Amino acid sequence: MDEEIQFYLDDLAESMGKAVAHVGVEMSRIRAGKASPAMLDSLRVDYYGTPTPIGQVANVSSPDARSLHIKPWEKNMVSEIVKAIRNSDLGLNPVADADGVRLNIPAMTEERRRELVKQAKNESEAGKVRVRAIRKDVNEALRKLQKDGASEDAVKSAEEKVQKTTDAHIAEVDKILAKKESEIMTI
Repeated sequence: MDEEIQFYLDDLAESMGKAVAHVGVEMSRIRAGKASPAMLDSLRVDYYGTPTPIGQVANVSSPDARSLHIKPWEKNMVSEIVKAIRNSDLGLNPVADADGVRLNIPAMTEERRRELVKQAKNESEAGKVRVRAIRKDVNEALRKLQKDGASEDAVKSAEEKVQKTTDAHIAEVDKILAKKESEIMTI
């Protein structure tokens, strides 16, 4: 039974780690005032009838803090990239030039910064909910093991470890949020 308990604890740490990593990825997609190629990660371009991530059809670079340059590997993709950006919810106005697409990133207003902080808080809360759901699933599995014959002390000890792991991962999510919030609010 101790091996099964250890299996659940190992699985718990791995699952919660993935949930926290997902929060980090989602936070990187939130614009923080300066141009970042990660802003376009969720953008899909029609590549010969297949929705394809922009990073797989073009090189995205940030020549300065206020602009992005997208250089497609095939010249005929320029119009598709422009169309995808216009149809997205990014609120950016693409400009096609000789060798690609330029995006000028406007400075953010105070109102927009507050909206982005709110979005970041929602992402962090979603991450915390995922971590708590994992905790709930593992605790239920541990209680089932207790009914199947595992010692009560071993299960109680495991539940305490589950709670410590949960607290550590929620603190990590809070750290990610605090960092992102300071990035967004820095002018």
